[in-house]
Amino acid sequence: MILDKITEKVLHMIDGEGFKQEGAFNLRENGIAVCHGDSEHVKIRKKEDKQGIDIYIDKNTNGETVHIPVVVSASGMTDVVYNDFYIEDGANVNIIAGCGIHNSGCNDARHDGIHTFHIGKDAIVHYEEKHYGEGEGTGARILNPVTDIYVGENSVFTMDTVQIEGVDSTKRETDITMEAGSRLTVTEKLMTHDRQEAVSNMKVIMDGDGSSAQIISRSVAKGESIQTFHPRAIGKTACHAHIQCDSIIMNDAQVRSIPEIDARNVDAQIIHEAAIGRINSEQLLKLETFGLNEEEAEGVIIENFLN
Repeated sequence: MILDKITEKVLHMIDGEGFKQEGAFNLRENGIAVCHGDSEHVKIRKKEDKQGIDIYIDKNTNGETVHIPVVVSASGMTDVVYNDFYIEDGANVNIIAGCGIHNSGCNDARHDGIHTFHIGKDAIVHYEEKHYGEGEGTGARILNPVTDIYVGENSVFTMDTVQIEGVDSTKRETDITMEAGSRLTVTEKLMTHDRQEAVSNMKVIMDGDGSSAQIISRSVAKGESIQTFHPRAIGKTACHAHIQCDSIIMNDAQVRSIPEIDARNVDAQIIHEAAIGRINSEQLLKLETFGLNEEEAEGVIIENFLN
Protein backbone atom coordinates (compact mmCIF):
# COMPACT_ATOMS: atom_id res chain seq x y z
CA MET A 1 0.00 0.00 0.00
CA ILE A 2 1.26 3.50 -0.90
CA LEU A 3 1.19 5.85 2.11
CA ASP A 4 0.66 9.61 1.90
CA LYS A 5 3.29 12.10 3.11
CA ILE A 6 1.51 12.96 6.36
CA THR A 7 1.22 9.30 7.35
CA GLU A 8 4.85 8.65 6.42
CA LYS A 9 6.02 11.59 8.54
CA VAL A 10 3.97 10.54 11.57
CA LEU A 11 5.16 6.93 11.27
CA HIS A 12 8.75 8.16 11.20
CA MET A 13 8.17 9.91 14.54
CA ILE A 14 6.45 7.02 16.35
CA ASP A 15 8.34 4.02 14.99
CA GLY A 16 12.04 4.31 15.73
CA GLU A 17 12.98 1.19 13.77
CA GLY A 18 11.11 2.36 10.69
CA PHE A 19 7.70 1.01 9.71
CA LYS A 20 7.80 -1.46 6.83
CA GLN A 21 5.04 -3.48 5.26
CA GLU A 22 6.77 -6.79 5.82
CA GLY A 23 6.75 -9.48 8.47
CA ALA A 24 4.07 -9.12 11.15
CA PHE A 25 2.50 -5.65 11.07
CA ASN A 26 -0.78 -3.78 11.27
CA LEU A 27 -1.32 -0.11 10.38
CA ARG A 28 -4.48 1.56 11.65
CA GLU A 29 -5.36 4.88 10.03
CA ASN A 30 -8.38 7.01 10.97
CA GLY A 31 -10.19 4.11 12.60
CA ILE A 32 -9.53 1.51 9.89
CA ALA A 33 -6.88 -1.21 9.58
CA VAL A 34 -5.53 -0.21 6.16
CA CYS A 35 -2.90 -2.93 5.81
CA HIS A 36 -1.49 -5.85 7.75
CA GLY A 37 0.68 -8.91 7.39
CA ASP A 38 1.56 -12.13 9.22
CA SER A 39 4.84 -13.94 9.71
CA GLU A 40 5.60 -17.60 10.33
CA HIS A 41 5.27 -17.26 14.10
CA VAL A 42 3.06 -14.17 14.53
CA LYS A 43 -0.56 -14.03 13.34
CA ILE A 44 -2.78 -10.93 13.45
CA ARG A 45 -6.55 -11.31 13.33
CA LYS A 46 -9.29 -8.67 13.24
CA LYS A 47 -11.74 -8.77 16.15
CA GLU A 48 -15.29 -9.69 15.26
CA ASP A 49 -17.13 -8.09 18.20
CA LYS A 50 -15.39 -4.69 18.41
CA GLN A 51 -12.69 -2.53 16.86
CA GLY A 52 -9.19 -3.93 17.19
CA ILE A 53 -6.98 -6.93 16.59
CA ASP A 54 -5.77 -10.09 18.31
CA ILE A 55 -2.04 -10.77 17.98
CA TYR A 56 -0.96 -14.40 18.46
CA ILE A 57 2.75 -14.90 19.15
CA ASP A 58 3.80 -18.54 19.27
CA LYS A 59 6.47 -20.20 21.41
CA ASN A 60 9.00 -20.38 18.55
CA THR A 61 9.14 -16.61 18.08
CA ASN A 62 12.76 -15.60 18.68
CA GLY A 63 13.63 -11.88 18.56
CA GLU A 64 11.05 -10.96 15.92
CA THR A 65 9.67 -7.39 15.82
CA VAL A 66 5.94 -6.69 15.40
CA HIS A 67 4.83 -3.21 14.27
CA ILE A 68 1.30 -2.00 15.13
CA PRO A 69 1.21 1.82 14.74
CA VAL A 70 -1.87 4.07 14.69
CA VAL A 71 -2.22 7.33 12.76
CA VAL A 72 -5.12 9.78 13.16
CA SER A 73 -5.24 12.63 10.64
CA ALA A 74 -8.99 13.40 10.56
CA SER A 75 -9.99 16.38 12.71
CA GLY A 76 -13.03 15.72 14.92
CA MET A 77 -12.43 11.97 15.08
CA THR A 78 -12.47 9.78 18.21
CA ASP A 79 -10.83 6.42 17.58
CA VAL A 80 -11.21 3.64 20.16
CA VAL A 81 -9.39 0.35 19.58
CA TYR A 82 -8.91 -2.86 21.60
CA ASN A 83 -5.76 -4.90 20.96
CA ASP A 84 -5.02 -8.20 22.72
CA PHE A 85 -1.62 -9.90 22.70
CA TYR A 86 -1.44 -13.66 23.35
CA ILE A 87 2.18 -14.61 23.97
CA GLU A 88 3.00 -18.28 24.41
CA ASP A 89 5.49 -19.82 26.86
CA GLY A 90 9.11 -19.19 25.91
CA ALA A 91 8.47 -16.62 23.17
CA ASN A 92 10.93 -13.75 22.64
CA VAL A 93 9.37 -10.77 20.86
CA ASN A 94 9.68 -7.01 20.33
CA ILE A 95 6.47 -5.02 19.87
CA ILE A 96 6.53 -1.45 18.55
CA ALA A 97 3.25 0.41 18.94
CA GLY A 98 2.45 4.09 19.36
CA CYS A 99 0.07 6.67 17.98
CA GLY A 100 0.56 9.89 16.11
CA ILE A 101 -2.11 12.55 15.58
CA HIS A 102 -1.99 15.13 12.80
CA ASN A 103 -4.76 17.67 13.40
CA SER A 104 -5.18 20.48 10.90
CA GLY A 105 -8.77 21.34 11.84
CA CYS A 106 -10.67 23.14 14.58
CA ASN A 107 -12.16 20.02 16.21
CA ASP A 108 -10.44 17.69 18.66
CA ALA A 109 -8.81 14.49 17.43
CA ARG A 110 -8.58 11.65 19.95
CA HIS A 111 -7.28 8.10 20.16
CA ASP A 112 -7.98 5.67 23.01
CA GLY A 113 -5.93 2.51 22.71
CA ILE A 114 -6.75 -0.34 25.10
CA HIS A 115 -3.98 -2.95 25.04
CA THR A 116 -4.05 -6.21 27.01
CA PHE A 117 -1.07 -8.55 27.27
CA HIS A 118 -1.52 -12.24 28.17
CA ILE A 119 2.05 -13.47 28.70
CA GLY A 120 2.87 -17.11 29.38
CA LYS A 121 5.83 -18.58 31.26
CA ASP A 122 9.53 -17.97 30.49
CA ALA A 123 8.76 -15.37 27.82
CA ILE A 124 10.73 -12.21 26.98
CA VAL A 125 8.71 -9.23 25.76
CA HIS A 126 9.92 -5.75 24.90
CA TYR A 127 7.11 -3.24 24.30
CA GLU A 128 7.76 0.24 22.93
CA GLU A 129 5.04 2.90 22.69
CA LYS A 130 5.59 6.44 21.39
CA HIS A 131 3.00 9.22 21.29
CA TYR A 132 3.28 12.27 19.06
CA GLY A 133 1.13 15.18 17.92
CA GLU A 134 1.40 17.77 15.17
CA GLY A 135 -0.70 19.92 12.84
CA GLU A 136 -1.51 23.59 12.44
CA GLY A 137 -5.17 23.27 13.49
CA THR A 138 -6.68 24.68 16.66
CA GLY A 139 -8.31 21.38 17.64
CA ALA A 140 -6.70 19.42 20.47
CA ARG A 141 -4.65 16.24 20.06
CA ILE A 142 -5.75 13.79 22.78
CA LEU A 143 -4.31 10.37 23.64
CA ASN A 144 -5.67 8.16 26.43
CA PRO A 145 -3.89 4.77 26.50
CA VAL A 146 -4.98 1.91 28.76
CA THR A 147 -2.55 -0.99 29.21
CA ASP A 148 -3.30 -4.19 31.15
CA ILE A 149 -0.41 -6.65 31.50
CA TYR A 150 -0.38 -10.16 32.96
CA VAL A 151 3.22 -11.40 33.30
CA GLY A 152 3.55 -15.17 33.67
CA GLU A 153 6.05 -17.11 35.77
CA ASN A 154 9.73 -16.31 35.12
CA SER A 155 8.83 -14.02 32.22
CA VAL A 156 10.51 -10.67 31.53
CA PHE A 157 8.52 -7.63 30.39
CA THR A 158 10.18 -4.36 29.40
CA MET A 159 8.01 -1.35 28.62
CA ASP A 160 9.34 1.93 27.18
CA THR A 161 6.87 4.80 26.75
CA VAL A 162 7.76 8.16 25.22
CA GLN A 163 5.77 11.36 24.71
CA ILE A 164 7.87 14.40 23.91
CA GLU A 165 5.93 16.60 21.53
CA GLY A 166 2.56 17.90 20.43
CA VAL A 167 0.05 16.04 22.64
CA ASP A 168 -2.36 18.48 24.31
CA SER A 169 -3.95 16.05 26.76
CA THR A 170 -3.15 12.52 27.86
CA LYS A 171 -4.29 10.21 30.62
CA ARG A 172 -2.40 6.92 30.86
CA GLU A 173 -3.77 4.01 32.90
CA THR A 174 -1.47 1.01 33.38
CA ASP A 175 -2.22 -2.11 35.46
CA ILE A 176 0.35 -4.90 35.77
CA THR A 177 0.08 -8.24 37.58
CA MET A 178 3.24 -10.32 38.10
CA GLU A 179 3.56 -14.03 38.83
CA ALA A 180 6.43 -15.87 40.56
CA GLY A 181 9.94 -15.10 39.31
CA SER A 182 8.79 -12.55 36.77
CA ARG A 183 10.70 -9.31 36.12
CA LEU A 184 9.40 -5.92 35.03
CA THR A 185 11.15 -2.76 33.85
CA VAL A 186 9.13 0.34 32.95
CA THR A 187 10.74 3.51 31.63
CA GLU A 188 8.49 6.51 31.04
CA LYS A 189 9.70 9.71 29.33
CA LEU A 190 7.48 12.75 28.97
CA MET A 191 7.74 16.41 27.98
CA THR A 192 4.88 18.93 28.07
CA HIS A 193 4.69 22.59 27.13
CA ASP A 194 2.22 25.49 26.78
CA ARG A 195 -1.03 24.42 28.52
CA GLN A 196 -0.73 20.71 27.92
CA GLU A 197 -1.84 18.25 30.60
CA ALA A 198 -0.54 14.75 31.30
CA VAL A 199 -1.62 12.17 33.88
CA SER A 200 0.02 8.78 34.38
CA ASN A 201 -1.46 6.26 36.81
CA MET A 202 0.31 2.94 37.21
CA LYS A 203 -0.42 -0.04 39.48
CA VAL A 204 1.99 -2.96 39.74
CA ILE A 205 0.89 -6.00 41.77
CA MET A 206 3.68 -8.45 42.62
CA ASP A 207 1.60 -11.56 43.20
CA GLY A 208 4.30 -14.23 43.03
CA ASP A 209 7.40 -15.04 45.09
CA GLY A 210 10.63 -13.67 43.64
CA SER A 211 8.97 -11.16 41.32
CA SER A 212 10.74 -7.82 40.87
CA ALA A 213 9.87 -4.46 39.34
CA GLN A 214 11.73 -1.28 38.44
CA ILE A 215 9.73 1.80 37.44
CA ILE A 216 11.54 4.90 36.19
CA SER A 217 9.79 8.11 35.22
CA ARG A 218 11.58 11.14 33.74
CA SER A 219 9.73 14.27 32.70
CA VAL A 220 10.15 17.91 31.71
CA ALA A 221 7.32 20.42 32.23
CA LYS A 222 7.45 23.78 30.43
CA GLY A 223 5.12 26.76 30.02
CA GLU A 224 1.88 26.38 31.98
CA SER A 225 1.65 22.63 31.52
CA ILE A 226 0.52 20.29 34.29
CA GLN A 227 1.83 16.79 35.00
CA THR A 228 0.68 14.20 37.53
CA PHE A 229 2.42 10.88 38.19
CA HIS A 230 0.99 8.21 40.51
CA PRO A 231 2.92 4.92 40.36
CA ARG A 232 1.93 2.22 42.88
CA ALA A 233 3.89 -0.90 43.78
CA ILE A 234 1.97 -3.54 45.76
CA GLY A 235 3.97 -6.42 47.20
CA LYS A 236 1.86 -9.41 48.22
CA THR A 237 4.76 -11.89 48.46
CA ALA A 238 8.53 -12.02 48.87
CA CYS A 239 9.41 -9.53 46.15
CA HIS A 240 11.47 -6.45 45.24
CA ALA A 241 10.43 -3.12 43.69
CA HIS A 242 11.99 0.28 43.09
CA ILE A 243 10.13 3.41 41.94
CA GLN A 244 12.06 6.49 40.79
CA CYS A 245 10.41 9.72 39.57
CA ASP A 246 12.59 12.64 38.40
CA SER A 247 11.20 15.85 36.90
CA ILE A 248 12.53 19.16 35.62
CA ILE A 249 10.09 22.05 36.09
CA MET A 250 10.32 25.30 34.09
CA ASN A 251 8.38 28.56 33.67
CA ASP A 252 4.92 28.35 35.30
CA ALA A 253 4.45 24.60 35.02
CA GLN A 254 3.14 22.28 37.74
CA VAL A 255 4.36 18.77 38.53
CA ARG A 256 2.82 16.37 41.03
CA SER A 257 4.69 13.16 41.82
CA ILE A 258 2.94 10.65 44.09
CA PRO A 259 4.93 7.40 44.31
CA GLU A 260 3.10 4.88 46.50
CA ILE A 261 4.43 1.67 48.01
CA ASP A 262 2.23 -0.96 49.63
CA ALA A 263 3.82 -3.96 51.36
CA ARG A 264 1.47 -6.80 52.27
CA ASN A 265 4.10 -9.38 53.10
CA VAL A 266 6.94 -9.29 55.64
CA ASP A 267 9.42 -10.21 52.87
CA ALA A 268 8.30 -7.51 50.42
CA GLN A 269 11.12 -5.01 49.84
CA ILE A 270 9.88 -1.84 48.12
CA ILE A 271 11.68 1.49 47.71
CA HIS A 272 10.56 4.80 46.23
CA GLU A 273 12.21 8.14 45.52
CA ALA A 274 11.06 11.30 43.80
CA ALA A 275 12.73 14.59 42.86
CA ILE A 276 11.42 17.75 41.19
CA GLY A 277 13.67 20.71 40.45
CA ARG A 278 14.78 23.35 38.00
CA ILE A 279 17.67 23.10 35.56
CA ASN A 280 21.00 23.41 37.33
CA SER A 281 22.35 26.94 36.78
CA GLU A 282 25.95 25.70 36.93
CA GLN A 283 25.28 23.29 34.07
CA LEU A 284 23.76 26.12 32.02
CA LEU A 285 26.75 28.36 32.67
CA LYS A 286 29.22 25.65 31.72
CA LEU A 287 27.49 24.97 28.41
CA GLU A 288 27.27 28.69 27.66
CA THR A 289 31.04 28.95 28.05
CA PHE A 290 31.26 26.53 25.11
CA GLY A 291 29.43 29.04 22.91
CA LEU A 292 25.80 27.93 23.35
CA ASN A 293 23.08 30.45 24.10
CA GLU A 294 20.70 29.84 27.03
CA GLU A 295 18.00 28.17 24.89
CA GLU A 296 20.52 25.87 23.21
CA ALA A 297 22.06 24.97 26.57
CA GLU A 298 18.63 24.15 28.02
CA GLY A 299 17.94 21.93 25.02
CA VAL A 300 21.14 19.93 25.55
CA ILE A 301 20.41 19.43 29.25
CA ILE A 302 16.82 18.34 28.60
CA GLU A 303 17.79 15.94 25.84
CA ASN A 304 20.42 14.26 28.04
CA PHE A 305 18.00 14.14 30.99
CA LEU A 306 15.28 12.39 28.96
CA ASN A 307 17.77 9.98 27.39
